[in-house]
Amino acid sequence: MNFINARNARLPGTPEPMHYWRGSGGIRIAGDSWGPRDGPLVLLQHGGGQTRHAWKGAGEALGAAGYCAVAFDARGHGDSDWAPDGHYGQDVMVRDLECVVAALGNRRPVLVGASMGGGTSLVAVGEQHVDATALVLVDIAPNIESEGVKNIQAFMNLKPEGFDSLEEVAQAIASYQPHRRRRRNLDGLAKNVRLGADGKFHWHWDPLFRVATRNVEQRTKRLETCAANLDLPTLLVRGGLSDLLSEQGAQAFLKLCPTAEYISVTGAAHMVAGDRNDIFANAVIEFLARAVPVHGEPLRSPHPARPHDDPDQDIVDVP
Repeated sequence: MNFINARNARLPGTPEPMHYWRGSGGIRIAGDSWGPRDGPLVLLQHGGGQTRHAWKGAGEALGAAGYCAVAFDARGHGDSDWAPDGHYGQDVMVRDLECVVAALGNRRPVLVGASMGGGTSLVAVGEQHVDATALVLVDIAPNIESEGVKNIQAFMNLKPEGFDSLEEVAQAIASYQPHRRRRRNLDGLAKNVRLGADGKFHWHWDPLFRVATRNVEQRTKRLETCAANLDLPTLLVRGGLSDLLSEQGAQAFLKLCPTAEYISVTGAAHMVAGDRNDIFANAVIEFLARAVPVHGEPLRSPHPARPHDDPDQDIVDVP
């Protein structure tokens, strides 16, 4: 099978992945890591349309605290291969996660997931596909706001023909995130876009991810069932300004999983780690110090994981 690799479209000077692993079907998954290799494993999964770079600040903080933090690009995103069949459903994402866990020695991981990555993590744990030690969900839950979904999709649908300059990319991001101070140095944007054969800048993900069919009702029911099944230390982090996860949606999750801890980060919107990484990273490290201490055993004892079966219809999560 031939894989579509966007690596050659990476802009000059942008960071090379530290690692590559094989995902489901042999697709290549790109990742970075921070901290001691023998520290408790923390896997960081980004949201739809993002890349592993969204976790750099949090990964560095976790590494400094003694954890082995690993962030990877989901299939079709960043430096990972694009799926030959254009398939980006929740189940194939879970299988990719299982492959990464196996490649890292089948160590029991902490799963940290934002948006789409949070949905993948919730399914992986709630359906017992991955024996995790703890779970951190970042601005995602079974019940989310349709208006927030529309806003994300509208942003992702901007300029499908590509941007003429990084300045134009910066303007699009500033319009979507008006609460953030607009960056003057555009170099940091380069790692989130690719240069197309047409000479234009495009987001660093497969356009087929954007057009995939999404079944919100089916997604909600599945994630509600997964949330009710959770029996491990869980932290839900909501951006106080988020238009995707409302306070009501967060409280609905806490009713399904009453043992979960919850924080709302003031001044942060949907991209919590990017908006207030200082607060976010400190909250996660404080939570993990109790649930999965660097020197000590995790609170949750090992659980058997069951193999993931191919579903009749795999659905794509909302970004």
